[in-house]
Amino acid sequence: MERIPVFILVILYFISIEIACNGHTHINNNVQSEQNALIDIKSGLTDPNNRLSSWKGSNYCYWQWIGCENGTGFVVSIDLRNPYPYSLENVYGNQSYMNLSGIISPSLIKLKYLKYLDLSFNSFKAIPIPQFFGSMKNLIYLNLSNCGFIGAIPSNLGNLSNLQYLDFSSDYTYYNKFEYSNDLFIENIEWMTSLVSLKHLGANYVNLSMVGSQWVEVLNKLPILTELHLDHCSLFGSIPSPSSVKLTSLVVISISYNIFNSIFPDWLLNVSSLVSIDISRNDLYGSIPSVIGNFCNLKYLDLSCNRLSGTLTEQQFWKLSNLEYLYIDSNSFRLDVSSNWTPPFQLKYLSMGSCHIGPAFPAWLPSQKYLIYLDLSNASISSSIPNWFWNISFNLEYVILSHNQLQGHLPNLNIGEFSPNLHFLSLSRNLITGTIPNSIGCLSSLEVIDFSSNNLIGSIPSTINNCSHLMVLDLGNNSLSGRIPKSLDVLDLSYNNLSGQIPAWIGTTFANLVILNLRLNMFFGRLLPSLPSNLSSLHVLDLAQNNMTGEIPVTLVELKAMTQDRDMGIYSLYENGSSYKYEERLIVTTKGLILEYTRALSLVVSIDLSDNNLSGEFPKGMTKLFGLVFLNLSMNHIIGQIPESISKLRQLSSLDLSSNNLFGSIPPSMSSLSFLGYLNLSNNNFSGKIPFIGHMSTFTDSAFTRNPNLCGAPLVIKCQNEDLDKRQSAFVEDKIDGGYVDQWFYLSIGLGFAMGILSPYFVLAVKRSWCDAYFDFVDKIVKWLIFRRRVTYARNHAQRQ
Repeated sequence: MERIPVFILVILYFISIEIACNGHTHINNNVQSEQNALIDIKSGLTDPNNRLSSWKGSNYCYWQWIGCENGTGFVVSIDLRNPYPYSLENVYGNQSYMNLSGIISPSLIKLKYLKYLDLSFNSFKAIPIPQFFGSMKNLIYLNLSNCGFIGAIPSNLGNLSNLQYLDFSSDYTYYNKFEYSNDLFIENIEWMTSLVSLKHLGANYVNLSMVGSQWVEVLNKLPILTELHLDHCSLFGSIPSPSSVKLTSLVVISISYNIFNSIFPDWLLNVSSLVSIDISRNDLYGSIPSVIGNFCNLKYLDLSCNRLSGTLTEQQFWKLSNLEYLYIDSNSFRLDVSSNWTPPFQLKYLSMGSCHIGPAFPAWLPSQKYLIYLDLSNASISSSIPNWFWNISFNLEYVILSHNQLQGHLPNLNIGEFSPNLHFLSLSRNLITGTIPNSIGCLSSLEVIDFSSNNLIGSIPSTINNCSHLMVLDLGNNSLSGRIPKSLDVLDLSYNNLSGQIPAWIGTTFANLVILNLRLNMFFGRLLPSLPSNLSSLHVLDLAQNNMTGEIPVTLVELKAMTQDRDMGIYSLYENGSSYKYEERLIVTTKGLILEYTRALSLVVSIDLSDNNLSGEFPKGMTKLFGLVFLNLSMNHIIGQIPESISKLRQLSSLDLSSNNLFGSIPPSMSSLSFLGYLNLSNNNFSGKIPFIGHMSTFTDSAFTRNPNLCGAPLVIKCQNEDLDKRQSAFVEDKIDGGYVDQWFYLSIGLGFAMGILSPYFVLAVKRSWCDAYFDFVDKIVKWLIFRRRVTYARNHAQRQ
């Protein structure tokens, strides 16, 4: 073997040292550049919770939220996602406490090897997405969702050809808790065709109305797109078909909450890879093609809240063996399957509300052993509930069978043994008879019980107190009797035959009670002062049509939820647990009508104590309940005067004080209640002139009748001296108006005359030369006139001779 000369080895040694030193220097320079860039990024951010407190020192690869490439130390990932986007209020008591805000530094582009950037759920309020994001060409993952950005999404994001994940969605339920919301839009979507590596696109709540139908053709050019989320994007019209379907890798498509007026998009049937389809809450019409049953991979299908119709047969479900979530409610489907049909799927969530399933209970239902959620409301079922129903699934948590014609009795079975996890049970608006079984207490996990509007009788079982998580108990519109059990947040026992005094423990046990509705029962006795003191969350107090006596307690002012000026937007009363599925109904007697509130119930802040035997003076403290919308104290024995401070109830929409013993004058301040749409002060002892001004002039005489001492418009009864007052006021008005004009007319003439005489005098008196010239001129004129007179006289005299 030939030896390598020593001098060559020496040369190679020095070359290797030089390369190593230069490489080390180059790496050190890059390290310093990246560290400086990170420090610039931190300096531009507002960090109230010191999330970036670890960003100090020279070893930035150990800083929290930073990821580096092994060996080189280059920054490849920055994950600044808000770690507590939803639960923050419970953890810190301040929903935005963990949010980063401020300015996103352009130093980001100095991180040339950055592949992963997540800024989601922060608060970059009302600023556009930075243009320089389009220069970060090594990015594979970019998450800008729920950041508060506004304006047009930069088209130069199309330069990110390596990008696989792009999300600039907004979540309305998250941003609705802040003072701003996402307002992003795309004018031209063509730039997305350059994102050839894109697999995930999230654009929920991004305004795409300017894009039109172009979105399908553009996205069809992304060959490996697997997830597409375009919910709430203001897309409209028909869902066009691409010339040839290339979305062969698409697994998830969600285009719900848009304004599509279209048939079911048939081209989706050619995408066999689909696992999840959500086209809910649009305006789709027509039928579902039978070949949808060929989607053997389909796991999630949501077509709810459209105008779809037609008959669903076994063929539509033929190969859907992997289906676990099926939502087809709020359409007009008719289910037509054989009585011995066994579905190929095992569902976890089944929602078929408003589909025609009945009249019998679906015989195939017992085959679904893993059901968690079941909605068969308004399904035209008119049979009794079979005993096997309660043993369908050990995992069952939600059961909604309302708005049917279900008959028979509730079984006295230990349902808790079969469904220990049941949270929500709604059997309202049916024809169920008999009593509520004691076994209801075995369902210890129940949060909502809604048996309203049935034909139930008997007493409310005391075992219901075993339901320790119960938030809503709605037994209204039945024929129940006995005593009230202890529970919850919503207590609706209206339209029953319950009797006795309203228990004092309601105020202490139900600290979070939102609605207390005991209308049309047989309760009697005094309304205890301690009751309102503890109900600080109460929005609705309805004790109408009972036999309550005594004075209205002054402690009503302690109903703190009613003292707040309310936002006039509709929101959910119940945000915790399973109770958000519960649709509370409330009967409000207002504007001379009986109105039922459901979805807009959050707007109702109401006190109705009408048709009792209450006495005492009108409670002045009630005028401090500034959020009050409906107030009805009619048909009692209340005395006293309406306080002037009633004008503070600026959101009052309906006020009924009729059929009491109120007296005195009607406060003129009521004319400022601009939202007041209904007023009834009839059948009292009010006196004096009606303040028929401002908003009070919109009410007819029916609001004031049967008050013998009231007078003035709109009543036909005129007040004493009203004609004299009118004549006097007309005289005074004429005198004021006419005298005003005459005085100025004569004054102007006098001033004009004085100025005409005095002005020349003052001018001539001040300037002597002007005075001489003036009178010389006058003399000349006089002499000329005398001369002319003499000439004329001489001519006339000559002619006469």
